[in-house]
Amino acid sequence: MPLAMTWLGHATCLFRSPGGASLLLDPWLEGNPSCPPGWHHPAPLDGILITHGHSDHMADAAAAARATGAPIVANFEICRWLERKGLRALRPMNKGGTHRVADARITMVDARHSSSIEESGIAHYMGEAAGFVLRFDAGPTVYCAGDTALFGDMQLIRELYAPDIACLPIGDVFTMGPEEAARACRLLGVRQVLPIHHGTFPVLTGTPAELRRHVASLGVEVLALQPGETAE
Repeated sequence: MPLAMTWLGHATCLFRSPGGASLLLDPWLEGNPSCPPGWHHPAPLDGILITHGHSDHMADAAAAARATGAPIVANFEICRWLERKGLRALRPMNKGGTHRVADARITMVDARHSSSIEESGIAHYMGEAAGFVLRFDAGPTVYCAGDTALFGDMQLIRELYAPDIACLPIGDVFTMGPEEAARACRLLGVRQVLPIHHGTFPVLTGTPAELRRHVASLGVEVLALQPGETAE
C-alpha cells in the first residue's frame, strides 16, 4: 500500500501509512473555512500530531482525540495544557526526540515560529514551535515543517533523515513564502513538495503556482492539491 496524503486545507493533513495507519497533522477542521464538511470528523485515527499551539493548528485536537481514542503527539507544554482539559492519551516529547506510532517513527525537529493559545482573552505559552519527520517502515520519509521561516538547519534535516517529501508552508506573512519554500526544497533535497498554509485567508498570498515557478530548475514536483484531495 502506498503512502496517501490528504490535504484538508490550511495546515491540516491526513497521512495513511503503507501499513494502514492514519495520522492527522495539525487538526483544524470544523472552523477551517477550507476544510470540506465531509472531512470535519476523520476516523479512525492512530495518532494526532500538533506542531505548535496556535488555534489554527490544534483547535480540534481534543475533539478528535476523544472521538477516536488516538494519542496526541506534541511538545510537553501542549500536552500539559491538554491534560488539564481532561485528556489522558498523550505522548509528550521535545525537539530531537522520537516516538513510534503504528508503523511510523515520529521525530520532532526545529521550526522558527511562535506558539501560544488564547483562552478567555489570555495568551498561554505553549512551548516552542516544531516540525516533524515521519519515517515509515515501508514507505517514503516525510518532513512536515509546520509553520516556519526558512532556516539553515534544514540542511541537517536532509543529512540526518533524507526526506523524500516535504510539507511546506507557502502563504507568506506568518510563514515563509514560495521563494523561501523553494530554497527549503533545495536545502532538504526532496523530490516532492506539498504546499500548505496558503489560500485560507486573503493575507496568505503565496500560491502553488509561484512555488512551481521557483522550483522548476530543481526538478521538484509540486503536489498542488485542493482541500480534500489525496496524493499517493
